[in-house]
Formats: sequence, C-alpha cells, structure tokens
Amino acid sequence: MHKDELLELHEHMVTIMENFSDQDEVPDGLFSTYRELDIDPSDVHKSKSEHKHAVFVLGNSLANAMSEDEFSSAGRIGKRMKELAEDAESKI
Repeated sequence: MHKDELLELHEHMVTIMENFSDQDEVPDGLFSTYRELDIDPSDVHKSKSEHKHAVFVLGNSLANAMSEDEFSSAGRIGKRMKELAEDAESKI
C-alpha cells in the first residue's frame, strides 16, 4: 500500500472513530491508546510506518467497540489488529 492510500484509509478510520465516539454506549477511553499516539491523517510528514501503526491501533479500538466478546468476529479482528499494531510499532 502506498503512503497516500494509507493516509486515506487512516482518514476514513478516524471518521468512523468520531462517529463511534458520539454514541453513548461507547466506553470512555476506548480510543485513548490511539489518541496518545498523537498522529492523525493530516500529519503527512510522519513516516508510513507511524501511520501504519496508528491504523492498526485504531483498528483494534474500533473492533473492540463492535465486539461482544473476544470470540466474536469483531473480537478476533481486534486481537489480530493488536498483534499487527505491535509488529508495526517494532518497525518504527
């Protein structure tokens, strides 16, 4: 995936996060790990690896927001996103 495509994906995922954040049933702090990264799609000067890590961290949070438990489809996706985020972080 090219960096510009990754930035576009990151932007779409942030939009989804904002929609989830507006819902009452979403727990506070669900997206705190992503927000602590201090990176958003407009940070074009940040590396592709940093954006990739951010996308996986955000993907994990989004999957957790949709999961009923760790064995649901979204729960399994969340677990995989966490593994990918850890791998991406090691490459920064």
